[in-house]
Amino acid sequence: MTEMTRHNSTAEIRALDAAHHIHPFTNTRELNAKGARVITGAEGVWLTDSEGNRILDGMAGLWCMAAGYGRQEIVDAVAEQMRELPFYNTFFQTTHEPVAELSQLLSTLTPPQFNRFFYTSSGSEANDTIIRLVTYYWQLLDKPRKNVIVSRRGGYHGSTVAAAAVGGFDAMHRQPGLPVGNVFHAPRPAWWAEGGDMSPEDFGQKVARDTLSLIDGIGVDRVAAFLAEPVMGAGGVVIPPETYWPMLWAGLKERGVLLISDEVICGFGRTGNWFGCETYGTEPDFMTMAKALTSGYVPMGAVAVSDRIAEVLIDKGSEFTHGYTYSGHPAAAAAALVNLRILRDEGLVERVRDDIGPYLQEKWTALADHPLVGEAVMKGFFGAMQLCADKAGRVPFPEDAEVGIIARDHSFNSGLVMRAVGDRLIVSPPLVLSRAEADDLIEKAAVTLDKTLADVRRLGLT
Repeated sequence: MTEMTRHNSTAEIRALDAAHHIHPFTNTRELNAKGARVITGAEGVWLTDSEGNRILDGMAGLWCMAAGYGRQEIVDAVAEQMRELPFYNTFFQTTHEPVAELSQLLSTLTPPQFNRFFYTSSGSEANDTIIRLVTYYWQLLDKPRKNVIVSRRGGYHGSTVAAAAVGGFDAMHRQPGLPVGNVFHAPRPAWWAEGGDMSPEDFGQKVARDTLSLIDGIGVDRVAAFLAEPVMGAGGVVIPPETYWPMLWAGLKERGVLLISDEVICGFGRTGNWFGCETYGTEPDFMTMAKALTSGYVPMGAVAVSDRIAEVLIDKGSEFTHGYTYSGHPAAAAAALVNLRILRDEGLVERVRDDIGPYLQEKWTALADHPLVGEAVMKGFFGAMQLCADKAGRVPFPEDAEVGIIARDHSFNSGLVMRAVGDRLIVSPPLVLSRAEADDLIEKAAVTLDKTLADVRRLGLT
């Protein structure tokens, strides 16, 4: 890739950033005292910072960089589109070729019930849109009381007001002014943290039963939809027991509750199939998509609407009074078209399922032998390690010890981006990771664990 000329030093960039930039999900005071890491370039699965350090991006940006950095064909497609038609909206009975072609391509890649798509700029906006569509759908069927959304504790569905409300992050709910009306939160299928003495299989069924009991208690005549990620991503890569989704899906169908599969992280190959719902055998009515839709090259989200829902919206509805200026932005659609063809034509989804996925999984799960690790799990191409004070008793560290943050910092300083969710370390590398790079990732993760263990012992936390 051609590098842009930079004139500011690291210190100058940090000073500008500290003076003018409010970062997402960040304590700005603490960051400004420390100084932000400045990323200046990227290629494949590797980042370069302003000091010349090379860092393996174990988080694919924010779960999104599926095709890898430096894809010149995506850059060229966006540039060409911006020269030809840099922008036009899809309001006022208007369309353009890139968004029409993208919709057709998505209809061939998504499960067979999906043939219509609504576009946004993010997964947060897409989930907001689905909430609007779900309640509109039930209104058209003369069931306006069906306006309750059930999601899960610890689930993440975005950071706009509605998306944060349906999400299950307590820290977001504690912020003032966030309405959480008509939203209920079911338990999460997190066996290590909450399974007690049950086997994973029994626990999965229990959580499914408890979720269905919650729906029954609210009233099936009131519950519009159940919203969930196939695998909980930002909540800590919580991989559900294999018994969870079959029982829950059967119960939702029996009750006539719509299923919204949030595929923002799981979609486009992350679980070893094109979509997480295919991995777990569910047939959702809506899918939320973003992130790997464009591999992060241009912001874009989308809502997949099943045929049975779309038929009601089209046949019984009038104007759907909802939309965004950038719905179906032509440059974003151009990026998505090329990106999805890369994933398809290079067989990257199948590679995760059959080759690099199993290779990384074997090495990642072996890290569970480390004395600091309670469990190391991986599904497809994302995984988690639970750091704990006592492996046998599944005892976590005190929350204020922030062992996960200690480990995250060691990881960054060792040249690997891993994310900490509490004391859970998670990875989600680009789908183009090679076997040699997978070995490097595991080696850096092991170094991180050893350094963290030394700190934990020094602090008297074991």
